[in-house]
Amino acid sequence: MGDMSNSDFYAKNQINEGNHEAGFGCSVMELRSLMEMRGPEAVVKLQDDYTGTEGLCKRLKTSPTEGLAGDQTDLDKRKEIYGKNVIPPKKPKTFLQLVWEALQDVTLIILEIAALISLGLSFYHPPGDSSGEFCGAGAAGVEDEGEADAGWIEGAAILLSVVCVVLVTAFNDWSKEKQFRGLQNRIEQEQKFQVVRGSQVIQLPVSDIVVGDIAQIKYGDLLPADGVLIQGNDLKIDESSLTGESDHVKKNADKDPMLLSGTHVMEGSGRMVVTAVGVNSQTGIIMTLLGAGPEEEEKKQKKGGAVEDGHQNTGKMQDGNMESNQIKVKKQDGAAAMEMQPLKSAEGGESEEKEKKKHTGSKKEKSVLQGKLTKLAVQIGKAGLLMSAVTVIILVLYFAIDNFVLQKLPWLPECTPIYVQFFVKFFIIGVTVLVVAVPEGLPLAVTISLAYSVKKMMKDNNLVRHLDACETMGNATTICSDKTGTLTTNRMTVVQCYIGDVHYKEVPDPAALPTKSMDILINSISLNSAYTTKILPPDKEGGLPKQVGNKTECGLLGFLLDLKRDYQPIRNQIPEEKLYKVYTFNSVRKSMSTVIKLPDGSFRMYSKGASEIVLKKCSYILSEVGEVRVFRPRDKDEMVKKVIEPMACDGLRTICVAYRDFSSDPEPDWEDENSILNDLTAICVVGIEDPVRPEVPDAILKCQQAGITVRMVTGDNINTARAIAIKCGIIHPGEDFICIDGKEFNRRIRNEKGEVEQERIDKVWPKLRVLARSSPTDKHTLVKGIIDSTLGEQRQVVAVTGDGTNDGPALKKADVGFAMGIAGTDVAKEASDIILTDDNFSSIVKAVMWGRNVYDSISKFLQFQLTVNVVAVIVAFTGACITQDSPLKAVQMLWVNLIMDTFASLALATEPPTESLLKRKPYGRNKPLISSTMTKNILGHGVFQLIIIFTLLFAGEKIFDIDSGRNAPLHSPPSEHYTIIFNTFVMMQLFNEINARKIHGERNVFDGIFRNPIFCTIVFGTFAAQIVIVQFGGKPFSCQPLNLEKWMWCIFLGLGELVWGQVIASVPNSKLRFLRRAGQLTRKDDLPEEDTNEDNDEIDHAERELRRGQILWFRGLNRIQTQIRVVNAFRSSLYEGLEKPDSRSSIHNFMTHPEFRIEDSTPNLPLIDDTDDDSARRRGKYSSQPSSPNKNNNAIDSGINLTIDTSRSAASSGPASPLHSLETSL
Repeated sequence: MGDMSNSDFYAKNQINEGNHEAGFGCSVMELRSLMEMRGPEAVVKLQDDYTGTEGLCKRLKTSPTEGLAGDQTDLDKRKEIYGKNVIPPKKPKTFLQLVWEALQDVTLIILEIAALISLGLSFYHPPGDSSGEFCGAGAAGVEDEGEADAGWIEGAAILLSVVCVVLVTAFNDWSKEKQFRGLQNRIEQEQKFQVVRGSQVIQLPVSDIVVGDIAQIKYGDLLPADGVLIQGNDLKIDESSLTGESDHVKKNADKDPMLLSGTHVMEGSGRMVVTAVGVNSQTGIIMTLLGAGPEEEEKKQKKGGAVEDGHQNTGKMQDGNMESNQIKVKKQDGAAAMEMQPLKSAEGGESEEKEKKKHTGSKKEKSVLQGKLTKLAVQIGKAGLLMSAVTVIILVLYFAIDNFVLQKLPWLPECTPIYVQFFVKFFIIGVTVLVVAVPEGLPLAVTISLAYSVKKMMKDNNLVRHLDACETMGNATTICSDKTGTLTTNRMTVVQCYIGDVHYKEVPDPAALPTKSMDILINSISLNSAYTTKILPPDKEGGLPKQVGNKTECGLLGFLLDLKRDYQPIRNQIPEEKLYKVYTFNSVRKSMSTVIKLPDGSFRMYSKGASEIVLKKCSYILSEVGEVRVFRPRDKDEMVKKVIEPMACDGLRTICVAYRDFSSDPEPDWEDENSILNDLTAICVVGIEDPVRPEVPDAILKCQQAGITVRMVTGDNINTARAIAIKCGIIHPGEDFICIDGKEFNRRIRNEKGEVEQERIDKVWPKLRVLARSSPTDKHTLVKGIIDSTLGEQRQVVAVTGDGTNDGPALKKADVGFAMGIAGTDVAKEASDIILTDDNFSSIVKAVMWGRNVYDSISKFLQFQLTVNVVAVIVAFTGACITQDSPLKAVQMLWVNLIMDTFASLALATEPPTESLLKRKPYGRNKPLISSTMTKNILGHGVFQLIIIFTLLFAGEKIFDIDSGRNAPLHSPPSEHYTIIFNTFVMMQLFNEINARKIHGERNVFDGIFRNPIFCTIVFGTFAAQIVIVQFGGKPFSCQPLNLEKWMWCIFLGLGELVWGQVIASVPNSKLRFLRRAGQLTRKDDLPEEDTNEDNDEIDHAERELRRGQILWFRGLNRIQTQIRVVNAFRSSLYEGLEKPDSRSSIHNFMTHPEFRIEDSTPNLPLIDDTDDDSARRRGKYSSQPSSPNKNNNAIDSGINLTIDTSRSAASSGPASPLHSLETSL
């Protein structure tokens, strides 16, 4: 960071520069220049300018031990001078901006232009009175003056309906954006931090931290602000999110005391004084450079322009420093690099990310479902475009041939406007066919469904951070769960212990224990634990005491209280500053040790940790009288057999407490851990019980019925783990499964060179149910192994739960990562997709239910939408060809299409989930979106509706004894005949909406209909609106009011849908062979992940291709594109830097799967040809990143594949390429 640039940059944000008059001894700028120092130079500057940290605290008017007094006026003054700890989010789009975006839609623009031409022509009166007679068929209806005046109505009505559509779309987008802002705030409020105020440690929301606060930092924290370390124990920080260095940086008060916001504490603990918050912190500065601040934003928009932005991005990416939280250059680091963005700034880099999303098809965001949907929408769009073009051509030719060839009329100049009016009318009909054909309700339905689910999942204790995680969860086939806190209650209590050669099956009477052992034990437990761990009196009378901090330590402290002793006096005697050295717990040591200096100058070290690990290092043990005696290897074996294994088999966690004395002279080398942590004297072994949560066995049973395998991955010892797994029902005695520990697991999956081999993992994972004593890397290896496995016809979809910092890599790798909201560290939450606010396994089952519900809701909507589309397009097309006029007028079509689709997507996407969703197996990735039952329903209902409408069209006038509406001249008044057709059509859709509620061929379509008030409201609302339109719509809607009898007929025909639905349900799928093929067809298109990447590119390249005029049909798709862009945009505002670099759609994961390679040779990067070099390069950059060796062992193989594929796509449009399919379809 150049000091200079920052300072200039910031001058404008500073309030009263250099203000010492405010009563504080340093200005914002002074503190900022201090925070830009690193390492030794920072120590020197602290000494020179502030006389060390003490002096800094004095100038900031705070006490290093007691913190701020916490009185409100002082806090407000600090916020005013030094700023608040928030990075201001980018302004949300205003409603008008959203309206403008909705207007960009190509189909709507075409309609507007057509309507305006139609309006203009209707006001044009040809000169001369008699001209009408010569213009043939064209002029038949024009004589009546009143009628001619009404010619403008159709144009105006179309414009009006366009306005409606735009407003509805904009309103939807606006409410979505609002909802996600709300969610964002909710996530931010979740994040709290420990601060000392008035010598009390309190939990504060991160945004309330001010400069001068004393913050307590511990393992797993994400630092919320910049600060200077006052006192630290073995503190190591991962600064990769700011510097890009993946090595952990050691921090201590005399060598490198600078702590920066957005970095992660990987080990140790300590206290820091906060020196910079919000936009003045290092992360804040970078955010502002990236344009999170409002002023920057405007500049950027002025600069605007895709090209510039592209270069800007790439430039930034190469500049290592800017590796800030948004732009994760270090994706290569796989497990090691966990650059996640601090929640605070999640919206910060939005602008940048949004721009990037526009230009670089965001590879990560696309979920399975969205991939399938885009594919489908693209295909429907193509078909619609074709139909509408054919319609217009047929109408124009027919008119021309009829008038000028058969009737041999001359083309008279004064008739031109009338002819043009006809052509405009034909054009409008064509456009309406297109509007109806493009299913713009689809993206909307997905969004609404996901947004609704996310909102409701909050109530089920699931805080969803990535939208698509919700839907992926419905396809989950495996859940790898932690044991502690997820399957168990995380209330640790000591129930057995082994002291002085006696194994007590319950907590012993203090009098029975040797006093010497007792004193050492009490000191050891009180001092050798985090001072933040406490046991507080219960909140409610008669409740259990409240455990704060590390739960295992709480269990040990509770043990002291059971022994009628208290830990607080001992801690008061030796406060935290006086601890000589602390080796904090980490996943490698699996133990924690604290060294204190005794009054005589010698040292004593207390240790505690996993029993088998600590006992290995013990050479002595305290006897029954509290004397030290030698502890031989064979005593160890006996102890393991007689004490530790029996405890573990009862499902207890065994912890060994030990100590060691050192002489003061010479002082031991504290850095040489191996020699220090040796020759210990064992004091006791305790068995800690962590009872299984009562609701877990049920939840696991539900998972197993739903076809989901639950695996337990824990750091505990194998016997404990097995005992708990049996209690939970993960394993049932007598089944064929394996429980192994980390060592054995690694032995089985690694070859002689120690490399992990997929074939070996494939031999282990299918039967693996419990993995004990596992390290974080084991967890990551297992998750990766299951995901990359090619056993079985489906790729496994894996969900993982985690709470510790070390679970980050596994959470990121998994398809869905669940972090614990209560026990979880910030790092784990950062890496996760869903946060379980109650840490409970049964909430995961709820997530599965909601995920499956999303999928079903979309299918319901699809079934409904496709029926409407098929029928409307065919009716408009055939009607136009046979009668020169579409039976459903433009405005009516718009009403049916936009209003009914939008509302229907709301109605069908908000069905609440039912338990029956958990009775079926997961769908899997390659199941076609449209099942054979759905195809049967769509075709069945389509046929029924077409028969009725065509009967009414060609024989309606005879049945109802009314005037025929066919072949009406231009501007003739609306006929009753066509009104009946329109009304019947809408009624059939309404009743079919009820049919669409069930997609698995159930009989009772009304089942649970009243549990969904939205659905009922919408159905009745649409019905009421239809009555108003028919009775009072008049000319604009081309409707003639109908009498009661005709209304009854329309409703009766609509009700026929329900009866017909039962008929269709009775036809068994097996009878309909051809449907199976229909399902198969969609299968090829919806299938592999590669396609999901590919259509992203298609849509991205849409505009580029449009400019070249090569691909016509993109126009029809433009509407979907807009909607998808909105979906992405509002996503990006929420999930800024939170996506996983190697998310589900990583090409490589899929390319290395033989079955995908065989089934689909479609090139991965379609439509890129050499002219698009820049974008190709950028996309290449993105797509190839996840191929680092630790993400994919077959990276080389996949790389080769990729190049072959790309070259093929660029070189030719071979039969498999999308270009080829376009050519054929056009």
